[in-house]
Amino acid sequence: MSQQGDTRGHEDDWWGELYDPGRADAGPAAATDSVDDRFDSAARTLGCRPGGGAGPRPAAGAPWGPREEAGGAAPGPDAAEGGGPQGWRSPGGGEGPGAAPPSPARSAARTAQPPPARDSGTRPSATSGSGAPPTVPSPAGPAAPGPAPASSRSGSGAPPPDPARPWRTASAGFVGSGPPTYEAEPTTLPVADPEELGELVPDTVLDGARYGTFTLRAVSLRGDSARYRGEPRRDALLTARFGTGDGALVLVVVAGGVRAAPRSQHAAREMCEWIGGAVGRSRIRLTEDLHTADRGALKSGLHRLTARGYGRLRARATTLGLDPAEYTASVRCLLLPVHPACRTRAFFGAGGGGLFRLREGGWQDLEPTPDPAAPAHDITPDAPVGGPFLFRACVARPGDTLLLCGEGLADPLRGEAALADHLAGRWAGTEPPGLAGYLADAQTRVKGYADDRTAVAVWEA
Repeated sequence: MSQQGDTRGHEDDWWGELYDPGRADAGPAAATDSVDDRFDSAARTLGCRPGGGAGPRPAAGAPWGPREEAGGAAPGPDAAEGGGPQGWRSPGGGEGPGAAPPSPARSAARTAQPPPARDSGTRPSATSGSGAPPTVPSPAGPAAPGPAPASSRSGSGAPPPDPARPWRTASAGFVGSGPPTYEAEPTTLPVADPEELGELVPDTVLDGARYGTFTLRAVSLRGDSARYRGEPRRDALLTARFGTGDGALVLVVVAGGVRAAPRSQHAAREMCEWIGGAVGRSRIRLTEDLHTADRGALKSGLHRLTARGYGRLRARATTLGLDPAEYTASVRCLLLPVHPACRTRAFFGAGGGGLFRLREGGWQDLEPTPDPAAPAHDITPDAPVGGPFLFRACVARPGDTLLLCGEGLADPLRGEAALADHLAGRWAGTEPPGLAGYLADAQTRVKGYADDRTAVAVWEA
């Protein structure tokens, strides 16, 4: 065996001894050197003294190398500095607002370095040794401070960039009287269990399709409040096509778990899976009822299907030892036949949310009125997000845009006229937006509304 092969096998043993939990009782590996020996060898290779002293200092602005902090060792990665939600550390070696001043030795080393030679064929580095972008003076001298741009002073549009908080994005738009309280982009990930990584919920889910006469866009994203607190997205989204050709049926399910309830995101996902499986198994009958516009058969069949889904959630809650009133979810579904000759769209579900239609530039609230003769507990007894079964069948016209959404978007759409006007202006065109454009539109923020947002829009050609 070659020497290289022997070395590789030895490294595998060393790695397994340190990190393989299954080798805890196997005893030490037959190594000829220790971890300290390996560290000393690596330190000598990098030009550092194994005794703890620093070797040659890297040039200012170098991306790697030891970092000095005034007063001793550098703080850990979880040390919070500044006034942001997560704290901020300057990206250029720990200097910036809230950081300790540099040591005299470091300042002298920087002073002793010659300035870089001018070369028209090279570009300056994006960052300097101080962690801030280099300032390029204007040939005419520094500009006098003037009024802020109109977009920065108004309450609509993107927030002005904050140099003290680089995580603030200038591309996150908002409407209303002022910027929302929370940051526009994700900050904290939810806590993960190494034994249940399959249960993690991504921050954002985006989907789309085009069939027959309609174009579909769907998105579900974590709310600003959950992003700041490191909580998982409670909303769930399912988009599925059952069957092929003109006889296919598209189903969209939007489900929302109870706020602050344990495992609420799992209840929403289970409801999506149950509804999806039941619709898929009944696709042929449902497609026939949609093509014949048999409203009575559709309503009764979908009512039974939804009630069974909530029954399964109650049984699951009992198995998990949870309160059935907390292990539940609101659910809203949309059935879209693919055949271009069929423009019947069927909505059903229970719980909060919204169903809207954009027609001729204006929004119409299509939220069904519950049947007064139906008992209030016909779907989800003892569940706060439940209530009467909701159903509506409508015929789409060319140029319509149908919007199905959870409470996170329905509430600001009803409560903030500026958001309704903004989305109407964006979506009233003849060509639906792409996925990226639709995501940007759906996450237009409004102060005071920080819940998860799940929205499905259908453009009719």
